[in-house]
Amino acid sequence: MRPASSVVVLTLLALVAFAANSLLTRMALGSAQIDAPSFAAIRLGAGAITLCAIVRLQSGGWSALRGRGFVGALSLFAYAVPFSFAYVRIAAGIGALILFGVVQLTMVGYGLVKGERPGASTWLGLLMAVVGLGLLTVPSASRPDMLGVGLMTVAGVAWGVYTLVGRGAGEPLTVNARAFLWASLPAAVLTVAFEAPQPATVRGIVLALISGAVTSGLGYALWYRVLPRLSVMQASVAQLSVPVIAAIGGALLLAEPLTLRLVASSVLVLCGTGLVLSVRARGR
Repeated sequence: MRPASSVVVLTLLALVAFAANSLLTRMALGSAQIDAPSFAAIRLGAGAITLCAIVRLQSGGWSALRGRGFVGALSLFAYAVPFSFAYVRIAAGIGALILFGVVQLTMVGYGLVKGERPGASTWLGLLMAVVGLGLLTVPSASRPDMLGVGLMTVAGVAWGVYTLVGRGAGEPLTVNARAFLWASLPAAVLTVAFEAPQPATVRGIVLALISGAVTSGLGYALWYRVLPRLSVMQASVAQLSVPVIAAIGGALLLAEPLTLRLVASSVLVLCGTGLVLSVRARGR
């Protein structure tokens, strides 16, 4: 397989993993199979065990896991916990749309802070994306839960930071293993401090383990592997497909409705962020 083709394949696998995380989390939490802190802790712990074991096999020791990386661990924790709490309250498609819409705005905002000077087309794209996200929250009988929206917004900012940190963080498996390892510790403490309304079911625990070990741990490692070969623009545009995959998966697997509001919001967010990022690409 040619190098360019391998990047495309690995990127697609990572994006499917991102969408699968939304579906798995909603499957577990939407039907009260497990509480949100326990899901987040098991997810991060399973990811840490999987990635650390792989690093151990590859390097022959644990020394590779030493070193700094607290920004990555903190941003991963700040993403995983609100992400879990949000999916107690909102559907998979809506959650993915808010998450990755905020991710794009975070990454574009980072570019502005770093000194980029946007033109009229860029501001138009940002306005479209903001209006698209706002469309989900205007007064209506079908609007999503506002607390869930707020929690997913926090998760989106944290994921944007985690993505930006990962572009130059080093060897993907090691960096992700270290982040999962450190992030799992406060998540475990949160689980102890949080009194679950009911015990977790076997199904809920299995879904959390799959989300942690496969679609999170290995999925994020794939994403970190391709990030150095993608520009910020390419990485941002690629993630725009995740809400679409999650919405389709939610409709097929979870019987979630594809409402006109969700479709219209998706079009605005995708077109707006796509316009911003295409303008940045032409500028480069």
